[in-house]
Amino acid sequence: MSEFLQRLPEFMGNHPVLSMLFIGVVIAIVANESTRWFRGYKELTPAELTRLINGENALVVDVSAPADFEKGHVPTAKNVAMAQFDPEHKDLGKVKDKPVAVICRTGQTSAGAAGRLVKAGFKHVYTLAGGTAAWTAADLPLHKGRK
Repeated sequence: MSEFLQRLPEFMGNHPVLSMLFIGVVIAIVANESTRWFRGYKELTPAELTRLINGENALVVDVSAPADFEKGHVPTAKNVAMAQFDPEHKDLGKVKDKPVAVICRTGQTSAGAAGRLVKAGFKHVYTLAGGTAAWTAADLPLHKGRK
């Protein structure tokens, strides 16, 4: 280890572009992980979401467009299109201490909705990593139609 540390400055001097790229990648990884740590909600796998629904009676909110929701959604999910999503809605205010899982088609849109719930004071907020696409890939059932 001592020899490595002695030769590191020489390597960095001989390869400044590689050294800067390495430092940039390390900074990006640390920034990404720290953001995930402090964002206030957790990403779940389909199996973890199933446990949360069955074990803790989580409220599942699907923020997909109504047409996408009708094509297939997680059983028990309530559809609230992202355009109408309001964490301050009177119905959501009743469940601030209950687990709430936010889902969308791919897992990207749900992150914004989950962040809004955390800012509104919700204590147990989750998203489904990969969205309903991950749910389908895990061979879990989808319900079709409005409910």
